[in-house]
Amino acid sequence: EVQLVESGGGLVQAGGSLRLSCVASGSIADVYAIGWFRQAPGKEREGVACISSTDGSTYYADSVKGRFTISSVNAKNTVYMQMNSLEPEDTAVYFCAVDEKVSCTGSFVLHGNKYLALWGQGTRVTVSS
Repeated sequence: EVQLVESGGGLVQAGGSLRLSCVASGSIADVYAIGWFRQAPGKEREGVACISSTDGSTYYADSVKGRFTISSVNAKNTVYMQMNSLEPEDTAVYFCAVDEKVSCTGSFVLHGNKYLALWGQGTRVTVSS
């Protein structure tokens, strides 16, 4: 069984940066898509970014393009998200999720909140103005 553990959240001022980490442990397939979602208070969970284990291809939500960068170290089953130029609107609990035997596509980010089954417990990011 795959387990996901996120870390790296915290409190930062607007314009600042944070780096989130997610470690996948357990028996995970060689081919998978892994990525980040977030849920702000009173809002639905939304996709942020994903990355493929095979070729490192990525997909970003429009709201974070140019500010967030997702990367991974397959040997460590770890995915990172570097978040720069943070805005108060980025305040949310950030969750890691994985979908095995598929690659990262827009569907993962745009619709994954509805069908993905493997989630971490989340890490809170608060951006003050």
